[in-house]
Amino acid sequence: MTVTLRPETRDDWPWLWHWRHELTDPDWKQWDSPFLHARTRRLTYLEYTSGRGLNTWLGAIIEHDGQPVGYVNRGELAPTGGGWWDWGIVIFDPAHRRQGIGTAAALLWIDDTFRRTNAHVLTMTTWSGNEAMLATGERLGFTECTRIPEARSWKGERYDSVQMAMLRRNWQGTEPR
Repeated sequence: MTVTLRPETRDDWPWLWHWRHELTDPDWKQWDSPFLHARTRRLTYLEYTSGRGLNTWLGAIIEHDGQPVGYVNRGELAPTGGGWWDWGIVIFDPAHRRQGIGTAAALLWIDDTFRRTNAHVLTMTTWSGNEAMLATGERLGFTECTRIPEARSWKGERYDSVQMAMLRRNWQGTEPR
């Protein structure tokens, strides 16, 4: 299995739009903050691409054996220059999940984040219903630092908002724990 990250190009836009907007109810939206996606308007391809730029150091395409399967992103939290960054990941097609692809991509992305940014602390924010993301965070050595009980409502159930963190000095890189 070969997992790589590469910069997004305009050639990726039809594929990204398909997964993010064209599909009516893709499985990935059930795990990636579904309580937020339920309120997000689906965009036409023209709306999606209009004015869209390529910010290649804040996001990357995940490839598995040369095929795009997902996306990673990161952003600095305010105030800028403070060294607090947050990252996220999505594997769009469920056929590519639970094979270690996300963990392998996360290792590459976190290494890249600590190499290319001033990140002192890197966080990942999820919800208690996304057990796969919580397990990935643990495998990578992230520790839970915040849990807001029952902060999220989804399909009539209440879930915790969970944030996990890694300090630069604690990052081991390359291998999950």
